[in-house]
Parts: sequence; structure tokens; C-alpha cells
Amino acid sequence: MERFTARALSISTPHQARTELERIGADPTGVAMMAGKMFTRCLRVNSLQCRQANILKQEMLALGGDAAVARGTVACSIKSTDVILIGTDKQLLQLSEKLKAQPFGLPALAAVLAGLLTDIVRLPGRWITSRREFLLKRPLIMGILNLTPDSFSDGGLFNNPDCGFEHALMMEAEGADIIDIGGESTRPGARQISADEELGRIMPVIERLAGRLRCAISVDTWKSGVARAAISAGAEIINDISGFSFDPQMAAVAAECGAAAVLMHTRGRPDVMQRDTGYVDLMSGITEELQNSVSRALEAGIARDRIAIDPGIGFGKSASGNLEILRRLGELKSLGLPILIGTSRKSFIGKILGQASASERIYGTVATVALCVANGASILRVHDVRAMREAADMAQAVCITE
Repeated sequence: MERFTARALSISTPHQARTELERIGADPTGVAMMAGKMFTRCLRVNSLQCRQANILKQEMLALGGDAAVARGTVACSIKSTDVILIGTDKQLLQLSEKLKAQPFGLPALAAVLAGLLTDIVRLPGRWITSRREFLLKRPLIMGILNLTPDSFSDGGLFNNPDCGFEHALMMEAEGADIIDIGGESTRPGARQISADEELGRIMPVIERLAGRLRCAISVDTWKSGVARAAISAGAEIINDISGFSFDPQMAAVAAECGAAAVLMHTRGRPDVMQRDTGYVDLMSGITEELQNSVSRALEAGIARDRIAIDPGIGFGKSASGNLEILRRLGELKSLGLPILIGTSRKSFIGKILGQASASERIYGTVATVALCVANGASILRVHDVRAMREAADMAQAVCITE
């Protein structure tokens, strides 16, 4: 009796699809035709009119895919519906072409879908600061330098300027691409300090490091006055936990200084952000708010290639919410911007692993760093630079497919 064997294939990129087809000796023309059919993708489109959604449903079915809509859409008995498009990249691109000839404003949706598909499969290639251009061929490591007495993990360890200076040099030697300097704790429940107090903590260290470091300096602040002074002293990146929402002048300052900007999602200021961690749809909420932050940046005149985004692990999120962000991090690739992620030593790791002390959470952090790289993160904000440099580089080596 003839014995057959079969196995499942893991196909998640066009390159992997082409490789498998070439391995069996498929004709080059067939490779080009079939590669796009070998994996499916789901795209969510929000708040369509029923007549728009019905056209999408009909066109996807005609292409061999599908579209999920809310009950009542076909009969137009509801006001609007979200739509989940289900199909291969080829089918979704064909849909975007077909929508160009449709009424009811659907040609505009066609452009959105085409751009989204491009952003999903092609990670950003560069990130520009006021002083250099980062080519994102491998993950960037952002070393954390907290010049504070009360940060959750290392408060008080480096708030002496000499200690802070030496620690920055050590992180650079261990492989940091960026040193992120903060003078105000943003741990849950932290009190707000004045701009003068914050400047008094960070400026002596930034001024001293500016002439010594080869790597970039980032300032972790949401205050425009602090950011302006730090950039003048030698910083080149503004890392704003509020996504330009706490200080209305921050976007203009970043644009004027030519700084790169990290726009993070949070829900409220640190002293109140953990009071409400429930979301109807966590990733939709994060994506929408980040899109608003990006719009603020662009409207202020900040070039798109200077912007990175951060979903804000631990900022207005529960432990389960943080895990969901890590599982679904790849969804943020739809914004077409470098993704920064900061999981280092955070409390959700301690909750999962039963570790009360932040210093115990290095191995848990390593796991999250590797998974974040696999899911599309370009920048990792960490305390333990050497360990996370190696974890990120190893994960990148596994994930490179071409």
C-alpha cells in the first residue's frame, strides 16, 4: 500500500510563500500567480454605511474571499457597521482596484486599503532625528536612564549626576543605540513635578553626555519647556508619554527643533491612569489615539519619517491588557511607523511570574523583547542593555526571511 506524508506549512510573508513554491520547482510564472494566495489576512474597516458594506461583501465573495458585517447590514436596518475583510493579499488588492469604480465614496477607501496592505508587509526603513538617520535594519536598543528618586525599578540609583553619567556610558558600551533620559517618574501614582525641578535633574547629565556619547540622547518628558532645553543641550529625540496631548506646545517645539518624536498612548496622567483600565476594544482604542497623535505631529510640521509610536505598556492598562498588546502588536504596523515598546521589568511580568522585585524580571523581559521583535517592534526601551541587545538580535536573526 502506498504511504503518503503531509505536513503543515507556516506561511506569513510573501517571501516565505515564494520560497516554498520554488522548493517544489513551480514554474516562475506560477510562483508569481500563487504566492499571494498562500496566506490570508483580516482587515477591519470602521463605521461604514450599510450600502458601502454591502458592496464590500459582494466584491469579496466574488473574489473568493469574504467580509463579516453586523446583523441588519444587508437589509440596511442599522445605521452603520464595522467590516472585517477576509482574504489573501491578492484578493484584498483586487478589492481595492474594484472599489475605485464604485460609488458612495468608496474610491477613497480603495486608497486606504492599498496603503494599509503596503505598510503591513513592509516595515519602516529609517527613523530620522535632529542629528542622525537610523536605518532600521536591526532593532534599536534604547537604554533607560532615570534621574529620579522614585522610578519603579531603579529610582534613586542614578539621580546623582556622576552615577547617571557613568551608567549612560556603560549602557552605550553594552550596545545601546539611544540613551533615554528622564527626570520625572511616570510610574502609576507618581506625583507631578515642576519643569524647573525636572530640568535640574536632567540638564547637568545631558550637557555632560552630549560631548561624550556616540549614541543618540532622548529626553523622556511631556513638557515642552523641558524638551526645548534638552534638545538645545544635545538631545535629539523627544519621548512623550502623552503623545503630544498633555502640553499643547510640545508638537510645535519638536517641529521647530527638528527632533524625532516617540508618541505614546496613555489614558490619563500617571497619578490617575490606573483607575480605569477597561476597554471595549483595546487595540482599536490604542490605534485611534495614536492616529490622533500622529495627526497632531504632522499638522505641526513634523516629518513622518521622524515619528515613532508606542502603545504604552502599563500606562492605563491591566496585566491582561498588556499581554493582549504584545500578542497583537503587529496590528500597529498598519500605521506605517516604527514601533517602540517598553516592557522592561514592568509589573505585569512580576504578576505573571510571581516576582515582587523589579530586579527579578530580567528573564521575563527577555521573552517579551524577543516576541516584540517577532511582531514588528523596531525600538526596545530597556534597563538591561546587554541582555536585551542579544535577545533582540537573536530574535531578528530568526525572523529575517530575505
